[in-house]
Amino acid sequence: MPNITSLSEFLLLAFADTRELQLLHFGLFLGIYLAALLGNGLILTAVACDHRLHTPMYFFLLNLALLDLSCISTTLPKAMASSLWDTRVISYQGCAAQVLFFPFFLTAEYSMLTVMAYDRYIAICKPLHYGSLLGSRACAQMAAASWGSGFLNAVLHTANTFSLPLCQGNAVDQFFCEVPQILKLSCSDAYLREVGALAFSFSLAFGCFVFLVLSYVQIFRAVLRMPSEQGRHKVFSMCLPHLAVVSLFVSTAFFAYLKPPSISSPSLDLVVSLLYSVVPPAVNPLIYSMRNQELKDAVRKLFLCVLLKHKY
Repeated sequence: MPNITSLSEFLLLAFADTRELQLLHFGLFLGIYLAALLGNGLILTAVACDHRLHTPMYFFLLNLALLDLSCISTTLPKAMASSLWDTRVISYQGCAAQVLFFPFFLTAEYSMLTVMAYDRYIAICKPLHYGSLLGSRACAQMAAASWGSGFLNAVLHTANTFSLPLCQGNAVDQFFCEVPQILKLSCSDAYLREVGALAFSFSLAFGCFVFLVLSYVQIFRAVLRMPSEQGRHKVFSMCLPHLAVVSLFVSTAFFAYLKPPSISSPSLDLVVSLLYSVVPPAVNPLIYSMRNQELKDAVRKLFLCVLLKHKY
């Protein structure tokens, strides 16, 4: 019975059989990837360079942009290369890297969105305590906890997945390597061995979800008590982008992993995986910049500085 140590490569799911469609997919993915690079790169540069944005809210947004870039860079470049060069092959090391890094960045992003909800809760419900509760040390610790939880979750799943023997071939029914698809190749009762890792993942996901819901319940209660319409508008401008990003992330990721097996199919799995792994990193910068005047001003100032330096 062959096990995983004897495999040197895996075969990913092909997007199309015809060369024209493969090139079309490459162009589409390239456009999405460049949009993600540009949008998140602008946020990273603007927050880093503009001292007015050196606040907890933008520190967490900087971390989110970095996670978005990392997440989409784990899967999309390989998908683009596969479409361009008409190949399904991914090396064992490349597959292992995707299995490790994708859940790492995905879990860390979910944790970071939870931390950002806490930041908004403190800013709106306890504004007088904002400086003491969200000092630079506390912000660094919360960001480190988000990255750390993602890394721990990824290591648990990766170690368990790659310790299993495989006897179902090496074809992965996905455009990148992820834990559920690798487990399908196992010839042992993989899900029993996954209990510990799944329990940790479920506890983390459920805890973050409950915290997100409770935070926004308190925020909306505070908003309803505000006498000023201008104050309510300011709060909504602050919270709606984050709420939109959370809704997009949670709905697509939860549907991908919790959908009933009866409606599962390779084509549906492919579409859903694209929705939660590729779309959010590309559209998150747009969502955050639409109603954020400070961020728009910082990006505009950044463009002016670049243009002036180029001119002179």
